[in-house]
Amino acid sequence: MGNKNLDVMLEGNKTTAVKDFILVGLTSSPKMQIVIIFWVFLIFYMATLVGNIGMIALIRISPQLHTPMYFFLSNLSFIDSLFSSVVACESLANFLEDEKSISFIGCAMQMYFVIGLASAECFLLAAMAYDRYVAICKPLLYPVLMSPRVCLLLMTGSYLLGFLHSLLHTIFTFRLSFCRSEINHIYCDITALLLLSCTDTHLNELLIFYVAGLVEATTLLSVFLSYICILANIVRISSVSGRLKAFSTCTSHLIAVTIFHGAILILHFRPNSSNGSPIQDVSDKILAVFYTIVIPLLNPLIYSLRNKEVKDALRCSWRRALTK
Repeated sequence: MGNKNLDVMLEGNKTTAVKDFILVGLTSSPKMQIVIIFWVFLIFYMATLVGNIGMIALIRISPQLHTPMYFFLSNLSFIDSLFSSVVACESLANFLEDEKSISFIGCAMQMYFVIGLASAECFLLAAMAYDRYVAICKPLLYPVLMSPRVCLLLMTGSYLLGFLHSLLHTIFTFRLSFCRSEINHIYCDITALLLLSCTDTHLNELLIFYVAGLVEATTLLSVFLSYICILANIVRISSVSGRLKAFSTCTSHLIAVTIFHGAILILHFRPNSSNGSPIQDVSDKILAVFYTIVIPLLNPLIYSLRNKEVKDALRCSWRRALTK
């Protein structure tokens, strides 16, 4: 009996090299994918590009926005544009194809950039919280503590740490043997890929829990501590108008942080389903769409609709364009 079980285990470990993966997508209905989902994706993606590239352009041409806060915001828009493109371009192409395949290397690169850009955004949002802390709690030291050199170091560190974190997960994921090639997702998500492996994924799961958890915890804690100090400083301001003015500079960032980190926590740090898969049904895929397509669109809207300086810069730029 023991020999028979051993033979079955050995047989199950005999795998062929997977050269391509198949992305299942949101639905198996070709008509729905072309008629509805393709156009919804395309509209959201184009709006995301217009919003984020427009925000970058506005910050570049508006001298009043040449401050550390908007330097970080332009980088946030750059990350969101790339983040959305990495997922949307492949998805849009697959919606029109009968066989929704992505190459092994293409899948590895997509996962690398998705995790890298998402991680970089975590660190960048933490840097933006620190910027607000210095601006409100240490205004006299602001030019020194948030000098162009410091801003550049914080920005570079966000990208470097984000992509080093991504490289770790990508290496350990794609050294696995894969028994199946059908990814039950809209993109090469790490948790969906681990379900296809016929080798032990315990180490990968530990890396997700501890390393990715550490990135999430440290960046969220940095934001939390910054805002504890900001709130403590705001309550000491005597005038109500002064408190509102101080806090108004933080509301857009707080909304962006809440939406982004909330989506990450729900998508990647929740209890698994009974079969061990965190991807349970189409609602989970819709949440992934919200995380990768909708949130990058929301950020420029949040910062433009709730920010007086951005709205003033937009009016000035519009007037200059009309008078030319």
